[in-house]
Amino acid sequence: MTFRKVSHVLFDMDGLILNSEVLYTAAIQNILSRYGKEYTFELKQKLMGLQSHESAKVLISTHNLPLSVEEMIEESKKQFAVLFPNSQLMPGAKNLIEHFHKHNVPMALATSSSKESYELKITHHKELFDLFKYKTLGSSDPEVKRGKPYPDVFLVAASRFPDKPKPEQCLVFEDAVNGVKAAKAAGMQVVMVPDPRIEKSATAEATLVLSSLVDFKPELFGLPPFTS
Repeated sequence: MTFRKVSHVLFDMDGLILNSEVLYTAAIQNILSRYGKEYTFELKQKLMGLQSHESAKVLISTHNLPLSVEEMIEESKKQFAVLFPNSQLMPGAKNLIEHFHKHNVPMALATSSSKESYELKITHHKELFDLFKYKTLGSSDPEVKRGKPYPDVFLVAASRFPDKPKPEQCLVFEDAVNGVKAAKAAGMQVVMVPDPRIEKSATAEATLVLSSLVDFKPELFGLPPFTS
């Protein structure tokens, strides 16, 4: 299979660079447990990539919770403050980001996270995230009107590169189905590193599916290869 050559790369964060999706699950389950509810993986997939207020609405309506959107967000923030600083890097993420930086490949971070939760998650990884010159934090960015699966976060992120690359010049790295849909809607190729629990049929829209970022070969997309 041949892929289109690209010049710019855009990274999702949660579940791709950091294991924060695991911590997010724990945080939401801690809240739902008070009401005898369960945070299923099926529901989690629907929420992945949504902005914080969108996620809160879905959680409240799905479980008929006696909370307002604002209250749900506040309860979540309390949990996140405790859990998110424990975020760990996913396999291959550090090596790939440093490789692109070394070879001057323009990189952007395009996440649905808010600025507040972003700062918590990168507590022990600030040096690595400083390599991203351009960051779009969807839940805190007024230009990002809609969360994934809409393309807003990727289109906004790409527009912030000084040379304004076309969508076809950009390669997105994602872990979530909603993120893949967003990248495709933006007209970009997308490498997916899905949670192993995601059904194979749900990954069909991705340009390339990998079990880990460790397996990514940059030269497939015309990017500088790793040298052993």
